Amino acid sequence: MSTEMNGKRVKDALDPKGLIREAYRIEGITSGECRSIFLDWALSMEAGRETQEDIAALIARYGAEHPEHPMTEVLREGQASAERPRRRGGWRRQQRD
Repeated sequence: MSTEMNGKRVKDALDPKGLIREAYRIEGITSGECRSIFLDWALSMEAGRETQEDIAALIARYGAEHPEHPMTEVLREGQASAERPRRRGGWRRQQRD
């Protein structure tokens, strides 16, 4: 949430562009639209931030009040997919003759 301090607007570190906040305000938004917004949010985040912590904080901020909202579902999916370890190697990693 952006706030005002001394008459100046201060950006929300969790949602600097207000994308997630606005997604919750759009009536009739679909899961697909929420995924697109989530991707834009993720790509716009500052390098080095802990994405898992940010997603958990956004779920805490919005999820309890909007448990059935498509964005809550997308945030939970994002949290779950980020927790899964990624496979390394595969056919490209194997030596070739």
